[in-house]
Amino acid sequence: MQRIYLDNAATTALDPLVLEAMMPYLTEKFGNPSSIYSYGRESRLAIENARKTVAKLLGAHPAEIFFTSGGTESSNTAIHAAILDLGCTHIISSPIEHHATLHTVEYFQQQHGIPVSLIRVLPDGHVDLSQLRDLLAAHNGKSLVTLMHANNEIGNLTDIHQVGEICKEFNAIFHSDTVQTVGHYPFDLRNTPVHFITGAGHKFHGPKGVGILYINENVQIKPFIHGGSQERNMRAGTENLYGIVGFAKALELAMTNYEKDSANIGELKAYMAQQLLKEIPETSLNGDCFGQSLYTVLNVAFPKTEKSEMLLFNLDINGICASGGSACTSGADLGSHVIRAFNNDPNKVAVRFSFSKHNTTVEIDQVIAKLKGMF
Repeated sequence: MQRIYLDNAATTALDPLVLEAMMPYLTEKFGNPSSIYSYGRESRLAIENARKTVAKLLGAHPAEIFFTSGGTESSNTAIHAAILDLGCTHIISSPIEHHATLHTVEYFQQQHGIPVSLIRVLPDGHVDLSQLRDLLAAHNGKSLVTLMHANNEIGNLTDIHQVGEICKEFNAIFHSDTVQTVGHYPFDLRNTPVHFITGAGHKFHGPKGVGILYINENVQIKPFIHGGSQERNMRAGTENLYGIVGFAKALELAMTNYEKDSANIGELKAYMAQQLLKEIPETSLNGDCFGQSLYTVLNVAFPKTEKSEMLLFNLDINGICASGGSACTSGADLGSHVIRAFNNDPNKVAVRFSFSKHNTTVEIDQVIAKLKGMF
């Protein structure tokens, strides 16, 4: 059976050009970057060239880019540093963050007694930024604000420039989980008021197991992982050499083709949304689908029936890959914490479809036809 892959917010296929860039470092260029002889120097040069590429593409300085194992490690590092190194005594977040953020915030609340304030979520799935200034003003000490740029389940975009400007007023530390937007939007970090952002290579056709943490040059933190002196004494452990090379290549390709790919993918998303609303009665959309929304993510609320309760299973047996929410929580039978936060309708079943440059309107038509037979 030919499969149709519509879960690109979970992970994406590795681009052949990225694999090609990685292959020398999986084979003959295998040296440890910390070794002083030629093999090591060759590997070290590849990492530093990758760092320069990533920094240039994100509008940052190379010294502000640190390579990690992915978005989860990057967010953990930033939140730990804000509390333990930067003196934050209060955390402001939202109930719709990725669990890499929420569980870390809960840890500091439960184990360190750090008070946490959650910004309310509006009916369209956006966080209510009008509440942010009030929450910051109500706390006498220094606050950490951790709000994601784009929600991985419903696609809603938050204005990180607006958040950053509000944080500046109160001398707050601002961390944004940008895992769904690095590689999908242009960044200019020199002109973005943010202290930490995160990225993961596998979200934009790069390899799994590699990510970045951007740390603004005005912020000084201590290592989260201890051991060696890698990543300028900030992240111990032998570097994921071929992953780092792959991350930089994938980001380069993504940004080179951004305008074309984003336009095509956005049209696919709009087409599928319109067809679903037209063809399947009582279907609605979760989040701000046609407004401030990530062009790769479409979250659909289907009417709950005996058939639709098994919707993901039925899609799977028809060769269609979609999800009920974050891949990181797909094993938990609790539904989506994101959907529950703003639209907990017991008569609806939420399914996330997420797109890449490889998807086509022919595939969308095939999925719509299959879905029509499930209701």
